[in-house]
Amino acid sequence: MKKYIIIIPVYNDWQSVLKLIDNIDLQINNQNVDIIIINDASTEAIDGTKRTYSKINSVKVLNLINNIGHCQGIATALQYCNANLEFDYIIPMDGDGEDRPEELNSFFSLADSSSPEIITANRIKRSEGNLFKACYTVHKFLTYLMIGKMVKFGNYSCLSKKAVGKMLSSGSVWLSYSGSIIKNFSSIESVSSTRGTRYFGPSKMNFSKLVIHSLNISASFRETIFIRSTLLVMFFSYAAHETANSYFLIPAMLSWVFMLFMFYLSRKDDLKKLDASYLNIKDLTTFYSR
Repeated sequence: MKKYIIIIPVYNDWQSVLKLIDNIDLQINNQNVDIIIINDASTEAIDGTKRTYSKINSVKVLNLINNIGHCQGIATALQYCNANLEFDYIIPMDGDGEDRPEELNSFFSLADSSSPEIITANRIKRSEGNLFKACYTVHKFLTYLMIGKMVKFGNYSCLSKKAVGKMLSSGSVWLSYSGSIIKNFSSIESVSSTRGTRYFGPSKMNFSKLVIHSLNISASFRETIFIRSTLLVMFFSYAAHETANSYFLIPAMLSWVFMLFMFYLSRKDDLKKLDASYLNIKDLTTFYSR
């Protein structure tokens, strides 16, 4: 029987996480599942009320010293699990209900039947308003233009032990989780996914965060960005020379600025920081075990 670890980053949203875990327990059939909550230096304490689950083996909390955000929190948990725990697959999952636990069965079924290296949950339907959906479509299109790859998924995925090791050999997972998957794997299995609604409170994803998310994905491909930006600079510079029109120098300059900005963002693609992520771990505590 395959061993699954579900890792869930959280910052001061314990009510949602505990409801999510209740719902995960309802979806498990005969799978061997442990859960690790990544406590990203929350300032609020988890509800200590004793809980019991009928199918989950254990729920543990990986407490971080400093708040580092979802992406780097997941990278830290991957590093910890890979070094200290036995598993066949790890499933990163947002803790607010937007990653629907019903879709875990799609991961379990595909992993149990064919043991793929990696499975992503590709969004076929979203729950946000029309404006955000339009912005998300633009994000996918622009990302495709910049790196030549379509990104239809977020953190929700299923990684084999081999895939985890491969991702941890690259610093890109410290910069962008989905960008790291696209960069490191040419063959990716996928399941269809519908974006759920938050259990409590409004969605934390807004326009500015979407822009940063999109740029971080692109920054994972800084070599591709460099080549494409350089070609644009050459094209517009040539057009300016041939037409004697200095206005063509404006997009040429903007291309250089964009390239430099991408290189600035890509500084987080840092294998040394990833390897040192254990220094930000305070402890691992057991919330539930049966």
